[in-house]
Amino acid sequence: MTSAQNKMKQADELINKADPEWTVVEDWIKNAKNKVEVLPADASKAKEALYQTQVTTHSPMGAIVFMTGGILIDDGWIRILGSGNAKFNRTLPDWNKGKSFKEFGENPSFLLIADDAVGGFYILNGGALGSDSGKVYYFSPDNLEYEPLDITYSEFLQFCFGNDLEKFYEGSRWKGWRAEVSKLKGDEVFNFYPFLWSKEGSDIDKNARKIIPIAEQYSLNMDLRKQMGFDK
Repeated sequence: MTSAQNKMKQADELINKADPEWTVVEDWIKNAKNKVEVLPADASKAKEALYQTQVTTHSPMGAIVFMTGGILIDDGWIRILGSGNAKFNRTLPDWNKGKSFKEFGENPSFLLIADDAVGGFYILNGGALGSDSGKVYYFSPDNLEYEPLDITYSEFLQFCFGNDLEKFYEGSRWKGWRAEVSKLKGDEVFNFYPFLWSKEGSDIDKNARKIIPIAEQYSLNMDLRKQMGFDK
């Protein structure tokens, strides 16, 4: 057994019954301007995911992992990771395993917290992306760069619930996107050709698109960054 796992807290130690953050998150959802769908959690899977994530339910992230199977924004345009659901078959810890850490219990230098239907990823910086640890970055499919959003995880949730997403995603939404995105599974993503970051791919309405597994898109992004010399 690794030393990282020896130091792990049990799920019961991470469940804060006196002051759970979920009541706060629920409040934000009630006042949301954007369409929010909270996917139900499976109790045993939620407990396991909380244990693997090693965050307390006194934090918004722990609350979402423990209380939800994930949260869909704008008919699934943005997917916030929780403890998994038939509609969104990924948990926050499982999705990060092998990407931001090798074994559960390790301290990750970044954490994938959410993603969107066009292959963008929201990442909580743990030191890998810059000196602003605890802030969220957006891996943008239209330039393959990690863009600092200068917001915390809590502020990221409020951004999803209340921000003008039309403006944020200007140029990334094609005509009739909502109907197509609402049929997308939470472990799938639209892949575009020509690539969104290429000069030829800059008009999303003219691009060919197909649905691929998100894991495939993530690997493709990382490979492209290497090929272009971003990641040495």
